[in-house]
Amino acid sequence: MATGNLASVVVAVDGSEESMNALRWALDNLRLRPDGELVVLHVQPPPNIAAGLNPAPIPFGGPSGLEVPAFTQAIEAHQRRITQAILEHALKICSAKNVEVKTEVIVGDPKEKICEATANRNADLLVMGCRAIGPLQRMFLGSVSNYCINHVGCPVVVIKGT
Repeated sequence: MATGNLASVVVAVDGSEESMNALRWALDNLRLRPDGELVVLHVQPPPNIAAGLNPAPIPFGGPSGLEVPAFTQAIEAHQRRITQAILEHALKICSAKNVEVKTEVIVGDPKEKICEATANRNADLLVMGCRAIGPLQRMFLGSVSNYCINHVGCPVVVIKGT
């Protein structure tokens, strides 16, 4: 599928090997215009979703919006380290293929933010991995790749896991 007409390709990566395989696929199979860009996108979940930082209200009239700042900062620092490790791994793959890429990190819901970033960049193509979760997990968790296929305004290539 080598093409020279692509101006902007977004490759969504997370910590999964499937997403790194999607990146490898993009590097091996796509050719961009000379002024084109390949963007490695990572969406980091917000701390309150990842760690449940908004505890339940204290019964019998205690404060309800309680957050522990040190705990919040520790979770955010941990997420930054994870994001950095993911991007370093992705950049190592790109470097091995002698391809320069741009990186972007967005905080939010992966489904929505991948679609938003793809639209903001007027991407010609979105490439992403799929972990091939079972139907029961998909029913409760949803599928990021399925959501993006149905909501992104450009073609989507999904590299399936086994």
